[in-house]
Amino acid sequence: MTKTNDIKQNLYDQCQSFIDIRFHTIQHTINEIQESLTSETKSSAGDKHETGRAMLQLEREKAGQQLAEIQKVNQLLSKIDVSKSSNSIGLGSIAYTTQANYFVAVSAGEFTVANEKFYAISANTPIGRLLLGKTTGDKIQFRDQNFEIITII
Repeated sequence: MTKTNDIKQNLYDQCQSFIDIRFHTIQHTINEIQESLTSETKSSAGDKHETGRAMLQLEREKAGQQLAEIQKVNQLLSKIDVSKSSNSIGLGSIAYTTQANYFVAVSAGEFTVANEKFYAISANTPIGRLLLGKTTGDKIQFRDQNFEIITII
């Protein structure tokens, strides 16, 4: 495996780890809410009890939506082939620019690999949409900053 593939694999692995942590955190929250719902006993203050249960059920619903979203993100990440390279930016590309380095995959924040900073971004983010389809040498403007694409891996 080449150095560039090592970087791409490392970024992919860090994105997967980010997703796994989020998934387990949300799953833990759902389990805690479920435990609270089943262990809560009917108190003498009936209305207060029902309000508490309704709040817990709303929280469980919200956590369920978050869980579904993180599963979608995980499916998207699993479609990336880190061994593939392209001349234009697409899902799974690393774009080195004059402003920052981007890994187009999922929105997972900033990572450091081989002493270089990379931003893991989704193709649906504003910067991701600007980068998609661009090639080396293309110039783009984002938030009043102009930058050029130096290299694509």
